[in-house]
Order: sequence, then C-alpha cells, then structure tokens
Amino acid sequence: MASADQLKALLKSHIDGDDGHFYAVAMQMAAHEAKLGHGKLAEELRALIDSAKAQSVPSTNGKRATPIIQPRGEMAGLLDASYPKARLSEMVLEKTTEQHLQRLIKEQRHFSKITAHGLTPRRKILLVGKPGTGKTLTASVLAGELGVPLFVVRLDALITKFMGETAAKLRQIFDAISSVRGVYFFDEFDALGAQRGFVNDVGEIRRVLNSFLQMLERDESNSVIIAATNHPQALDYALFRRFDDVIEYGLPTSPQIIDVLKFKLSSFKITKPAWNNLAQIAEGLSHAELTRAVQDAIKDAVIHDRDSLTNTDLKKMLEERQAMKQHQIFNLES
Repeated sequence: MASADQLKALLKSHIDGDDGHFYAVAMQMAAHEAKLGHGKLAEELRALIDSAKAQSVPSTNGKRATPIIQPRGEMAGLLDASYPKARLSEMVLEKTTEQHLQRLIKEQRHFSKITAHGLTPRRKILLVGKPGTGKTLTASVLAGELGVPLFVVRLDALITKFMGETAAKLRQIFDAISSVRGVYFFDEFDALGAQRGFVNDVGEIRRVLNSFLQMLERDESNSVIIAATNHPQALDYALFRRFDDVIEYGLPTSPQIIDVLKFKLSSFKITKPAWNNLAQIAEGLSHAELTRAVQDAIKDAVIHDRDSLTNTDLKKMLEERQAMKQHQIFNLES
C-alpha cells in the first residue's frame, strides 16, 4: 500500500500541475509494490504512467497543461472546446484592467497556496463593454496563460423555448465546470441574465435565472467562469454580487490606438508612419476593428507583391472601417 506521504505528494503534484513530480511519486509507488511481491500491480502502474506520459501536453513552464477533453453527446452541442495560445502581452489594455487580469492569473497559479489558508482565488469574472473591445480575447488569454482549455458556452443551444429544458442543460454545464478544469465563457450573457422585472419576462425565465444564480453561488470548482455582456443595464442586479470582479472594457484611447497599430504591424514593414495622424483617423474604432484594418492593409500589400506599407495604405483601410461603422450605426437608428 502507498504511504500517506506518497498519497499526499501525489495529490499535491496533481493540483499544482507538476507532472515531473507526479510521475516520480507514481513510479516510487510502483517500485514499492514490486518489492512487496505485487508484480502484476507494479506492471499495471508502470503501464498507466507510460500511457499518461505519451498523452501529455507539454507547456512552456515545464508543467503539463490540462488536456482538452472534447465534449461528447449532448454536451458537444452546448460547449465549444479549444486550446488557446494567446497571452496577456498580446493585448493593449487600460492599466487597471491589466492589473485585474494579472491578479486573477497570479491567484490561479497559486491556487493551492491560497486555498491552504482557507481563502478562495478569484475565478468568477464579469466583463462589460462594447463589441470588439477585447472581452472574447480575454477569455482566450486567461485560458492560454493558465494552460487550461477554453469552453465557450453556446447560448443558442442552451436557451430553448422549453425553460425546464434550459435549466437542465444549465445544470449539465455546471457539472462539466466541476468535473473538468478550464475557462468557461458565457458570451452575450444578457440573454440569460436579463432583469427579472422586464415587461416581457415570464415566470419560467425567472426560474432559469434564479437557478443560474444558485449554481454560480454554490460552485466551488477549480474552473474559471467568465461572463461577458454588451448591455450591462439589461442584467439583473443580483448577478453583480455573485462575481469576484466586474471589469469594464472601453474603446482604445489615442495612445492605445497607436500601440495596437504598432503591435499588429510588428511583423510587416511600414514606411514613415504618421502615428498621431493615424490615431486621429481611427478614433472611435474598437480593438477588433483596428486589427481588421491592419490585416486588410497587409493582405492588399501581399496581393500586389509589396513588402511594405505606407501611411496612405493604413489611412485608406482605417477610413473604410470608419465608413462601415457609420453605416451600421445608421441602419440601427433607422
């Protein structure tokens, strides 16, 4: 039988994601069983260890990232799984927003230390902001930084005309949150978290929201839960206190616009850029719109066999994005 110290070391290394130590302890246990004359058990343990090593997913910090467990059956229609490689350094953020995310990442990386003192690391986050300001990318970045899968909850499949079915599916998602560590992303969360006093509200949707609030509050898993909304005014006020942090995303300022353009153009040459002029043209565009404008400029240069961009190239694409945005606003208002 394994000693108490070996079992504790095995569990601790698993929680910490330290596969090197985990396999070392497991091999010690196999060797111990062999010495006791339990040859078959020792052989089975070694075979399991070898199989686990072969299936492991290496990461840059020497610890194995959590492998993706693709949802199956009905869960396959509720969750989209991926393994993002995005990093926080790829985002241009307000200083306070970056500090919030850094703190969450740090607390998650020291999960066992914090819980050993009876405390709970941050892991329930509400992201608020206009489309294209970085909410979805934040979910990918957190998964990438923590080395865990990103599970995007498909609200179109979750919310059905049968509210009892919706609540049952919601329970399935929270069961997955408890059983598989990852970042779980509820995008366009206002569809589920609408205020209970809305005129079009019905008793069943109130019960679904109440179920969600209860599940969120009772959840004590190791997963990170992220909800995002473009319409915070539509959310029920009871939701806000269930989250550890509420982070607001806004449109980039002029200095941030320049940082985004420089970062996105880092792999492509640009001739004598007039950054301040470009920032003025791009004022009001989101991070996503700036990214698309740069990508359009680079694609146009590649198609025409040019190895560099000019100020005029970027200006043209930024102006196109502004025109598209104004057209969308006009259609919404008309």
